Amino acid sequence: MDPVAFIAVALAAVLHAAWNILLKTAGDPLRTATAGVIAASAILVPIVAVGWLVLRPAIPVEAWGIGLLSGAVEVAYFVFLAAAYRRGDLSVVYPLARGSAPLLAVAIGVLVLGERLSPGAWLGVGLLIAGLLVVQRPWRLLRSGTARDDRLAAGFALLTGAMIATYSAFDRVGVQLAPAWFYAGILWPVCGIGLGAVAWIRPRIADGAYAAPDEPLDLPRAVVGGLLTFSAYGLVLVALSRAPLAIVAPLRESAVVLASAWGVVRLGEAADRREVAFRLSGSVLVLVGAAALAIAR
Repeated sequence: MDPVAFIAVALAAVLHAAWNILLKTAGDPLRTATAGVIAASAILVPIVAVGWLVLRPAIPVEAWGIGLLSGAVEVAYFVFLAAAYRRGDLSVVYPLARGSAPLLAVAIGVLVLGERLSPGAWLGVGLLIAGLLVVQRPWRLLRSGTARDDRLAAGFALLTGAMIATYSAFDRVGVQLAPAWFYAGILWPVCGIGLGAVAWIRPRIADGAYAAPDEPLDLPRAVVGGLLTFSAYGLVLVALSRAPLAIVAPLRESAVVLASAWGVVRLGEAADRREVAFRLSGSVLVLVGAAALAIAR
């Protein structure tokens, strides 16, 4: 794997874990995400405009269309993720959302985009997915005694994973058509506008999955979070411009180890030592899988 792509996606994983920890511990995850994305867009757009005026890159119409689609999918991603975090633990929602995405992303990369993986890369994907499953063990949610909120959290987390796989596929194509920095300048404002529209509609929903809780917005926290997620996303776009989706997408999910550890250690989400042992052993598999992906040709 290209070393620049590997470093970019590794840093993105750390920043993304930090953003999700901040989002989960916010009073209102969706409002926090909305403010953060809008703040990041306000910083990004002038920079991209200046870059375009100086460099004048040729941007095909297809890049604009894919950027618009990806931005719209990002809106759905944030809506589903926030709904999941309102009902479930960080160490439940994050691994399930991020762990289900590589399965779909690899399938899209190989079956739709025509990418090919070496045997070593396939081994890495398998180990990474196995580790994510051991950490989370999502089949436990099928038990009859599972609380309704836990089931809803799992459902929204899986929808989040589907959105991750979808926008990752769009982005892999988009950064081949336009420079990563300009492509980000298309999709990020679209996401901000879409989330702003959701924020306008949301108070009119009396109750349900997306109704706003009665919590004040911590604006500085939201802005910091927006910069974290924007930086992580920019690094992923750089990685996608240099490496196949089927390798970048699973490797970026190594952030699940950091988020799960935070949920277990700092938020006290593990019920007993057995649960901690499962998550630690799964984390080892994730790390081995990430290493296999990094060195595969």
